[in-house]
Amino acid sequence: MAESLRLDKLFDLKGRIALVTGGGTGIGLSIAQGLAANGAKVYITGRRKEPLEKAASAFAGQQDGDGAIIPLVMDVTDRPSIAAARDTIASQEGKLHILVNNAGQVGPVSAWFEDPNAPQRQSAETIGRGFFEGESFEEWAQLYNINTFSIFFVTTALLGLLAKGSEDVPGYTSSVVNITSVSGNIKLSQNHFAYNSAKSAAMHLSKMLATELALKNVPVRVCSIAPGVWESEMTYDKITPELVDKVGKGLVPVPARRPGSAGEIAGTVIYLASPAGCYTNGQEIAVDGGYLMVNPSTK
Repeated sequence: MAESLRLDKLFDLKGRIALVTGGGTGIGLSIAQGLAANGAKVYITGRRKEPLEKAASAFAGQQDGDGAIIPLVMDVTDRPSIAAARDTIASQEGKLHILVNNAGQVGPVSAWFEDPNAPQRQSAETIGRGFFEGESFEEWAQLYNINTFSIFFVTTALLGLLAKGSEDVPGYTSSVVNITSVSGNIKLSQNHFAYNSAKSAAMHLSKMLATELALKNVPVRVCSIAPGVWESEMTYDKITPELVDKVGKGLVPVPARRPGSAGEIAGTVIYLASPAGCYTNGQEIAVDGGYLMVNPSTK
């Protein structure tokens, strides 16, 4: 019993095969590095080959353990590209244990909405026209493609490989972890209605997938993680204490007074993907420094 409760047993990732979308930069890279540093073989995907190869090379130069990061070009909004990546994993590995759907974008932002002096803010008519004329169906559709629809198509494409990943270690079940955002919970728009609604849809999609797979006896767990303020390509490379609430755009400041760290997001994914998380399914974990605790949200 004592042996099974050791950290190296509870969070053992040796021999695990993972795929992280949007894994070349930001939160996705932190997650990929965390999984690989603890023994997993991690395929990182994105549309741009250069940042993927740069991330893989940097990790290879620092790692002295069993893990690895491997670049794999894939566009999560394109079915042939997803299918090609699936076939690569199938031929190279024959199975998959961990899928992290992390790829995402911010999409249309109407920055004027938080400025009381903006011309668009002067009346209901100007507010309505500001949004109606300033954003487009095409922008919204593109954002939903990458932030929501991709989760469904990447997960279903890899579902057979994930199920095979549940066969090799008794008691272990493969895991899908969808990276959403507290913006999907907050009742404020934060100047980007499209992004927040798409993340909310991704959260509910995660729960539906978890439920339906369980009811259909598919041995693959699905959970989501909602990060709060984080340093990334979508925010700032460096978030100082003065910038935290500029990013969060809440009614009340973030209680932690800082952005999240690489270890905090990677550690949460490691928990869900490791033996320690195998009894956790269909859950959403907010890692937000208390943001949702003090701001109006759906949680």
